[in-house]
Amino acid sequence: MPLSKRPTLTQYLIEQRRRFPGASGDLNALILDVSIACKAIARQVAFGELRAGAENAGGATNVQGEVQKHLDVVSNELFVRQAEWSGHLAGMASEEMEAPYQIPGEYPRGKYLLVFDPLDGSSNLDVDVTVGSIFSILRAPDEVVASGRDVIEADFLQPGAQQVAAGYALYGPSTMLVLSVGNGVVGFTLDHNLGEFKLTHPELRVPEDAQEFAINSSNSRFWEPPVKRYVDECLAGRSGPRGKDFNMRWIASMVAEAHRILMRGGVFLYPRDSKDPGKAGRLRLLYEANPIGFIMEQAGARASTGRQPVLGVPPSALHQRIALVFGSKNEVERIERYHQDGATRDGPNPLFVERGLFRD
Repeated sequence: MPLSKRPTLTQYLIEQRRRFPGASGDLNALILDVSIACKAIARQVAFGELRAGAENAGGATNVQGEVQKHLDVVSNELFVRQAEWSGHLAGMASEEMEAPYQIPGEYPRGKYLLVFDPLDGSSNLDVDVTVGSIFSILRAPDEVVASGRDVIEADFLQPGAQQVAAGYALYGPSTMLVLSVGNGVVGFTLDHNLGEFKLTHPELRVPEDAQEFAINSSNSRFWEPPVKRYVDECLAGRSGPRGKDFNMRWIASMVAEAHRILMRGGVFLYPRDSKDPGKAGRLRLLYEANPIGFIMEQAGARASTGRQPVLGVPPSALHQRIALVFGSKNEVERIERYHQDGATRDGPNPLFVERGLFRD
């Protein structure tokens, strides 16, 4: 399709709204606010060390106990300031804020909640790896909308299946916005000449089978037996039980991992392990697992904790962490079966056995 004929994000949202004649348009406007915040963040990321304030490396820790980059703080502020004023939100929650964000009194309040990770993968900024923003939109409880009261943590604790929309922006060689409003998944690329996101990937689908997996193998000594079994079988390649060779990938930027899988298939694993037995996983349920899970399910893939669909998990806390496996449907279902079986395999992980030219 010629560039001039590609619909913009605004045109796409208008077309989607026509499927629901009674819709108010608030959701469209909120998504456009998010897209503006993402364009502003993309510009900040693109400046790199030339960015004003880049020398202030941060050093403060967020509610997660993680060291914040200066751009984490800037990105969070850009989201908040762009979305707070328009009257579409009852409140916001962010990975970088300990408590829910209240809409200031001078602004009207709306019927949606915005949940976001303002800059996923920011620990990789110093090596210029692709990073991104992840967002999720929920309906505020009716009582909140009717009363106009301040939001509380419990208002955000909704299973991922209740998301109205979710998506992510990708800040790499090009700037992309990937979005689902519950009717499949589409991708937009930022046209810098116009300053508009234009539809470039109209029907994104994840292949059901794959030959790539992504996992942090440095944690292998902490993995549960089902995960060890899956990885061992992939590493055994064509001569092993899977009968085919696999490639292993690990970017350490989940939004970049998700985008690769969305484009060409594969599976991503950040499983529960014994490294910190008190945690059920490492990724945030509300800010990362649920929105990425929603995107994957809408694209024909699967998202799971390894034991159950992630979109069915009832959240218990604003910053709850969880195990996450997502990607090509048949691969994720295989990993779920291994967890259900509780099966193990004997012998060491072939990735870490002693190697040598003349080994027997």
